Amino acid sequence: MRFTDRADAGRRLAERLRTELAPGTVVLGLPRGGVPVAYEVARVLGLALDVVVVRKLGLPAQPELAMGAVGEGVRVLNEAVLRRARVDAADLAAVEARERAEVERRTLALRAGRPAVSVDGRDVVIVDDGVATGATARAACEVLRARGARSVVLAAPVGPEAAPGALAGAADRVVLLHAPAEFGAVGQFYLDFGQTADEEVTALLALADGLDRG
Repeated sequence: MRFTDRADAGRRLAERLRTELAPGTVVLGLPRGGVPVAYEVARVLGLALDVVVVRKLGLPAQPELAMGAVGEGVRVLNEAVLRRARVDAADLAAVEARERAEVERRTLALRAGRPAVSVDGRDVVIVDDGVATGATARAACEVLRARGARSVVLAAPVGPEAAPGALAGAADRVVLLHAPAEFGAVGQFYLDFGQTADEEVTALLALADGLDRG
């Protein structure tokens, strides 16, 4: 299965999700590439759209290994990693401050003054243009649960065959249109996989203002 572009993938994903999402579900796109997909899901299904910006908290000596994640107003920690790496409070605070500043900067830039859509007590679906390692998607699931989401669905047009099992503990349900056994990179499943600019994300969020924001 291949998609023409992210908009095509979003429309196809929306049809798959049509009978799986409860009324009033909030659609949250992972910037940047997930937002054009999420916009089509929200548009087709008449649901609220927003972005979810998350940043991994990497170990000071091993940044690729996450000791937690931060999103808007929340922090989730991997206590096992923290204990094993013996991260002290000062190092954790320094990493968190840097990544939280980036979350705030990107969120303000992408929303361009629009208020966040509340997820407290609501069902949410996190949408990306594809799942590769799943690290960002997992962090987003954890952050949204910490923000009070009632249930969390993770949806993408494509991801490796093992992704649903690997992410089962983070999301209540994982929906992939295509989950091949041989998976190289997300871009190989798109005819057009050009970069998504911040300006496009901002424009799509503005267009979504007319949708049901709940």
